[in-house]
Formats: sequence, structure tokens, C-alpha cells
Amino acid sequence: MAMELGLLLLLLCRSTISEVQPSHKSPPGTLDFGFVPAKTYDTNAYHEPGSIGILFRMVHAFLYLVQPNSFPQDLIKKLAQQKFGNVQGDYQKPENVVLTLQAIYYEIGFIVSAVLGLLFVLFLPLVGLCFCMCRCCDNCGGEMHQRQKKNADCRRGCFATFLFVASLVISVGVLCAYAANQHLTSQIRGAKNLLQSNFKDMRIFLDDMPGQIDYLVSQYNTTKNKALADLNNVGPLLGGRVQERFAKEVRPALDATLTMAGAIRETKEALENVSVSVEVLQEGTERLQANLTDVKTHLSNTLSDSACSTAQAASTCNIIRNSLSQLNINANFCGLPGVSTQLAKVNDVLKTDLSSLVQKGYAAFNDTPDLVQNQTRNILSDIKNLLDFVGSNITSFTKRLPVQKVLADFTIYLTQGEAYVQDYFPVVEQYDFYRWLGCLILCCMVILILVFYYLGLLCGTCGYDKHASPTTRGCVSNTGGNFLMAGVGFSFLFSWVLMIVVAITFVTGGNVEKLVCEPFEDRTLFKVLDTPYLLNKHWRNYLSGIVLKNPEINLTFEKVYSDCKENKGIYTTLHLENLFNINEFLNISMYTEDVSLKIEHIHVNLSNIVLLDEIGKQNLLNFSSSGIDGINFAAYLTEINKSVTRVDLLSFANDLEARADQLPKGALENALKGHANSIRMIHNQQVIPLEQAMSTLNQSIRLLQRTSSELMVKVKNVISAVDAAQVLINNNASLVIVQETKKYMDMIIGYFEQYVEWVKESITMEVAACKPIANVIDTAVDIFLCSYVIDSVNTFWFGLGGCSIFLIPAIICAVKLSKYYRRMDTEDVYDDMENGNNGYHKEHLYGIHNPVMTR
Repeated sequence: MAMELGLLLLLLCRSTISEVQPSHKSPPGTLDFGFVPAKTYDTNAYHEPGSIGILFRMVHAFLYLVQPNSFPQDLIKKLAQQKFGNVQGDYQKPENVVLTLQAIYYEIGFIVSAVLGLLFVLFLPLVGLCFCMCRCCDNCGGEMHQRQKKNADCRRGCFATFLFVASLVISVGVLCAYAANQHLTSQIRGAKNLLQSNFKDMRIFLDDMPGQIDYLVSQYNTTKNKALADLNNVGPLLGGRVQERFAKEVRPALDATLTMAGAIRETKEALENVSVSVEVLQEGTERLQANLTDVKTHLSNTLSDSACSTAQAASTCNIIRNSLSQLNINANFCGLPGVSTQLAKVNDVLKTDLSSLVQKGYAAFNDTPDLVQNQTRNILSDIKNLLDFVGSNITSFTKRLPVQKVLADFTIYLTQGEAYVQDYFPVVEQYDFYRWLGCLILCCMVILILVFYYLGLLCGTCGYDKHASPTTRGCVSNTGGNFLMAGVGFSFLFSWVLMIVVAITFVTGGNVEKLVCEPFEDRTLFKVLDTPYLLNKHWRNYLSGIVLKNPEINLTFEKVYSDCKENKGIYTTLHLENLFNINEFLNISMYTEDVSLKIEHIHVNLSNIVLLDEIGKQNLLNFSSSGIDGINFAAYLTEINKSVTRVDLLSFANDLEARADQLPKGALENALKGHANSIRMIHNQQVIPLEQAMSTLNQSIRLLQRTSSELMVKVKNVISAVDAAQVLINNNASLVIVQETKKYMDMIIGYFEQYVEWVKESITMEVAACKPIANVIDTAVDIFLCSYVIDSVNTFWFGLGGCSIFLIPAIICAVKLSKYYRRMDTEDVYDDMENGNNGYHKEHLYGIHNPVMTR
């Protein structure tokens, strides 16, 4: 079995390609292999006893009182390893004597209880025999004479109460025994379904393996397809990585060059704006000055009118006359130098399309992925063929392995076991019926005794007449006493039989509970089984000797059971790596070496990438020498910062109109208001356009000032950055390509390593998960033996033992109480004056015969 299991798992391992040492520095993309197909097992290896569990817990508590010691793990190991020969002296060896005393000490609770039960079995029949012989001699209550006492009613009530209580306890005990008997039978009948469920799970366990193996093998296609997809995208992947390595230097350099090309165009626009704005300002200021002069002339003529000589207008006219000097222009643009020379040089620079040259550099650099794709086309086809070859090898190898034969052998064993259970389970049920019938007979014995006691109490209590003398008691009362004595007789007859059964089941069931069930629950039983050289004196580890043929391997029952409870794979559970190491069989080094060699032959030539040619560089130098840094920006800014006129014409017009309102109504007022409107018109038609032209000139001059600031240094820096990026591509391209090719190769191989690790993890954790094996053990020991059988047996002797113990006080009370119910042959009679009237005859006689009883 072990070798066949090993062959089956060897299939799992050889059907995959696996482990190489991880070499990739950066983790590859994560592959999704899905979940290994696994069916759900039906068996629930857990038993809930239901309401009878209360009785089970009571029995466990009683057993703890009898045996409070912990599981004697060391003692059992020593006893199992100790050799007791046939020679008498072997038992007298000190070590054997010590072990015997330790075993007695551990079992002292059971021994004492068993001895008490044995004494019960021996002495109770003997006491019953002596009791019967004694009563036949009219002793021990056998004399049909009752001596009257003052507390007779109290004694009768006490005996009846004690007997009733004892009968109730016995009734509870027999009900417990009957319930345990029924529970055991019902559980054994239902155990067939549990066994069938375990067999079904074992079949699922075997039938699932081929599908799981096929799934593991099929997932190689997932790995291969991912690798092929990345190989087909070698341009974006490998070329993109190479591009990103250079992009840190190339893109900033090209961006700076493109920015400089934009600056050239902006410079041209700014120079043109300056030239046009200066021309507009020169013409506009001349025209404005002429118009302002005309306005001043007309105002002066108006102010010379005789109307201004009046007292009311004289002061106002003088004020207006004094402000006429403000109507003059303030900025003089006629003396500003021209920029035609610089504009001509910039226009010459723009004859070369620098932006187009930069875009060509961008395009050449961005074509790196396509360049890599084209230059690696032949090598990648070889790698694809290699991957297809590996996949075909895996598929063909798995088809040659005898999977079905191994599974068929396991299935045969399983079928034979199932057939054996099917054949012999009816026999078990038949013997269980005999056991159930025997236990039922024992319960009926107790019930018979209880029937006599209950009938005796009923008849005695109901038929008792306290005014009747012992010799004149009624028939019902006398029958009650007879029932009690019948119960006493059957108690003597049956009690020793009950105690024999109780003692045997107590010692057996109690020790199985303490030595098997409890240590199995806390798994200390496995530690005993795992003791070196315990089960085989030549093997250190018995389980590894059986399964792996190597007893030195640390394979323990406890670890196997724990792993199967956690539903781990059987490869990990049984340490089958000692039969065949996955790392040896799952080795893709020969395949990855071929893939590595193929990928290492990838050579990419990036020498054709030109970021910026000499024409573009010379164009930048020409721009730096265009002379824009020689413009007299101070002269421009001085005039720009001035206002167009010395005074705000709108404010002047408003003030003039306000002063006109101060004058008397007439021609003078109207003339001044007309001049104010003329000034406003000049402002709107001439000053505002001049201010707009000055704003444009201001923006252009300041732009030129910023652009010309260290223009030569900026241009040289741009050219230096482009040259540095070009040198990096020309000189370091081969090194970068080698490095990125290595990463690309590691990424491709990383997919197979992921597949390998997934296969290993699946084999160790998911493939052939051994939960059914743990379920079989739990079903056999925890459920069937302990929960079904031992708990029921222990509850049975617990109830029956209680009945047997309480039969003793019941016998005593029944014998005593029957004296008060049965009709006596003679009675005591006392004088009324001496003892008071007791309802009896007054004659001073002793032992008067009952005429009824003597007839």
C-alpha cells in the first residue's frame, strides 16, 4: 500500500516542472492558476448525543471521582516496554515490582470499587440465605408477632418514606440504564450510514486524484500562454524597459530643447509686438499732443471772454486757466531704439524648424520598442518552439504513468473493506440485539422488584387501619406487606446478578474511557504510540518504518492525525519527500538554461537613434547670438512706466465740468462743458488705445527681458543635456540592454517558478487532502467506540449500579415496613390504667392467639 501510494504521488510530482532557485530580482506578474478541484466530503466526524448527554457528563464526573489521576503516559510506556518473562523471578525484579505498584496506585479507584462490588456479589446472596433461614426459625422478623410501641406510627411513616425514596432512586437508575441500552442500539443501527459515508468519502478521495493531477498539468498552459504573450510583446516589455532607463536623461533634454524652440517663436512674436507697439505709440502720441494743444487753445480763447471778468466767474476762470498746462503728453516714445535687427536675426533662426527636429528625436527614441521587436523576431520563435516542446513532454510523460492501475488497486482494497462491512454488519446488529435483550432482562429484574415495592407501598398505605390491631389488619394491608417481602426476596435473588454485570462493565468501560477515549480526545494517546521502540523494538518510529521503510524519520501518529484533521495533502502528512523529493523530480533547470541561452542572444542596436542633429544645435546657437540681450530694456521700461498724459483726462474733464456748473448760466458755462466733452472724446479715442499699446509693449519687453537673461548659458545647457543623453545612448546602450534583458529573462522564467511553487503548494496542501483518513479514525474511535459504545455502557452500569446499591436500604426498609402491614398471629395487650387505652383488649394476657389465623 505504501509503495503504491508513493507511486501515485510520484505521478503528481513528475507531471510538473518545478523548482529552481529564485534568481529574478523583481517579482514577475502574478499568475492566477485558480483552485485545485476538490469535492466536499459528506462525513461530519462529530457526534452530538442530545439530551442523554447530561447522563454522559454525570458518568464522566463520577469516573473522575473514582479515577482523578491524569493519563499515565509514562507508566504505560514503561509497562509496554518492560519484558515480563515466564520465569517467576522476572515478576520479582525491583523495577517490575515498582511498575506493578504504580499501576495499582493508578487503578486504586477501580480496584476498590471492583472489590466492593465483589463483596456485594459474595455477601448479599449469603446474607439473603441467612436471612431466609433466620426467618424460618421465627427470627429476624419471621415471628408473626408485633410488639406494640408508642412511636409505631412514626416508625412506619419513616420506613415507608425511606422505601419510597429508595424506590424512586432505583426507578431513576433503571430509566438511565434503559435509556443507555436503547441509545446504544439506536446508534449501532445508525452506524451503517456513518460507515457508508466514510467509504463514500474514501472513494471521493481516490476518484479526485486523477482530476487534480490533470488540473495541475493543464495549468502549465496558463504559464506557457503568459510567457508567450510576454514574448510576443517583447517590444513594449523589453524595449519599454530599455526606453525607461534612458528616458530619465533623454526626455528632459528633448523637453528642454522643445521648450527653447517655443521660446524662439515667442521671442519673434514679442519682437514683432515691440516693433508694432513702438510705431503705434510714436504716431499716437504725436496726434494726441496736437489735439491737446488745440483743446488748450480753444479753452484759452473761451477763458478770454468778458464773461470771465465778472466777480462770480473770475476765480473759477483763473483756476481753469492755471490748469491748462497739465494738458500735455507724459511719455515720449520717439527716442526708443528699434528692434528690427534682432527681429531679422530671429526670423533667420526660425527658417530652420527646430520643433520638427526635436520631434524627430522623440520619434527615434519612442521607436525603441518597435526596434527591439523587429530585431528579436527570430530568437523569440525559437523560444516559443522550446516551450511547446516542454509542454508536449509533460503531457506525454503523464500519459505513460500507470495512474489508473494504482487507483484501481486502492479501489479494490476499498471495495473489499466495504464488502466486509456489508457482510458482517448484520452479524453485529444480531449480536447487538442479543445484548439489548440481555440488558432489557436486567432492567426488567429491577422493574419487577420496583413493582413489588410500589404495590406494597400502595396496598399497605391504602389498606392500613390505625384502629385495627396487628392480628385484625385487613386483607389489602396484609397483601401490601406480602408484596414488600416478595420484593425483598427478588432483591436477594437478582441483586448479585446485577452487581456482576455492573462490576464487569464498570471496570471495562471505565478503563476504556480513561485510557483510550480521554487521551484520544487530548491526543496524548498518540504520544504513547509515538514512543520510540514501543511498537517495534528495532524501530525508533513505527509509522515511518511501515510507510517509508525508514524508522529513523520523524513521522508520528500525532502529526499525521493533526495534519489530516487540517485536511492537508498526503504528501506533507506522510513526509513522502523522503521517498521522492519534489525538488529532485521537479527540476526545470535544463529547460530554463535553454531559455536563458536563447534570451541572452538578444542583441539590440540603438545607434540609429539621433536626438538632435548639428543643424538643430547650430540653430540654438544662432538664437543665442540674435542680440536680444542687447536691447535697452531700461529705456523701454522707463517710458512704459509713465502715464500717457500728465493728468488723467477724464478727471480733468469732470473737474472742468464741475467748475462750469459753478458759473452763472450762460454761454461761458456751455462752452466749458463743450470743451470737457471734447477732452473726454480725446481720452476715449486716443488715450485708451495708447494705453493698450503700452500694455502690449510692456508684456513683450518683459518677456524679451526674461528670455535674454543668461540666454547663452541656457542654450549651452540645453545642448549639453542633449549631448549627454546622446552619449549615454551611444556608449551605455549595450550595458543597459544586457541588464534589462536579464530582468526580462528572469520575468519569463519567473512565470515557471510561480507555476512550480503553486504545484508544490498544491501537492503539499490540496492534492489528495487526507481529511477522510482523519474522519475514519474519528469515526472508529471517537464516535463509534467512545460516543456510541463506551458512553452508553458506562451510563448503563451507572444506572444499574445505582439500582443495586439502593436495593440494600430498600430491603431493610421493606422488611421493617412489612411488619406494619402484614396480619400478625399474636399481639401485645396492655392494661388501660397502666399504659393508657391503646384500642386493644384489656385482658392482662401475653401472646393471645389470633382466632382467624389459627382456623
